[in-house]
Amino acid sequence: SCWRKTASALYGFLQSRETVRQGVPLDNKGSMAIYHLTTRAGHAHVGQAGRHAKYIEREGIYQGRSDLIAREIGNMPTWAKEDSAEFWRACDDLERANGRAYREFEVALPRELPHKEQAALVRQFVSEQLGDRHAYAWAIHDKGDGNPHAHIMFSERIQDGIDRPKEQYFKRANGKIPEHGGCRKDDRWNVGRGQKSEVLFEARARWADLQNVHLERAGEL
Repeated sequence: SCWRKTASALYGFLQSRETVRQGVPLDNKGSMAIYHLTTRAGHAHVGQAGRHAKYIEREGIYQGRSDLIAREIGNMPTWAKEDSAEFWRACDDLERANGRAYREFEVALPRELPHKEQAALVRQFVSEQLGDRHAYAWAIHDKGDGNPHAHIMFSERIQDGIDRPKEQYFKRANGKIPEHGGCRKDDRWNVGRGQKSEVLFEARARWADLQNVHLERAGEL
């Protein structure tokens, strides 16, 4: 199918783009699936993580919005399991100066899929990309205007099974004695200005593949 050819060829096409929108015909009636995946990072010590978590989860001043379809939170450390907002506040306050408090994928969701299947698609992508390694929160928004999308925000800190208190979690990692240091940051995101990381290329290609799988499963291919 056209979608299969596009997914397999997408990797090279994406290397020159930070944000991608690609319409791909699904059938002879001209319906379209929209490919869009972009990533951004929020800086520490300016409150971006806490504000953005409230935005995507429709909490605080965003609580009255009616477009929240689904949301999930995962891999929170022990001290934030009861209140994920505490984790994002700590990312803001305790990451190093000029560091990244969080990273986010924003993805367009196939309009052809019902909300339940859209959530299953996001859940599988998060499971593959973040696994049990990164604390995360994701949410699906749909205003009914033909633009359903998901926000997937996560910490670049890699959890290794050591139960660290909040103050230690964000300290510099100790390679020789891990329990004495903080959680290591995923250095695959550390690239020079104007460059794109390989992990981003891989995530974009996999998102295209997964959309194809879920669309086919739903009978839309």
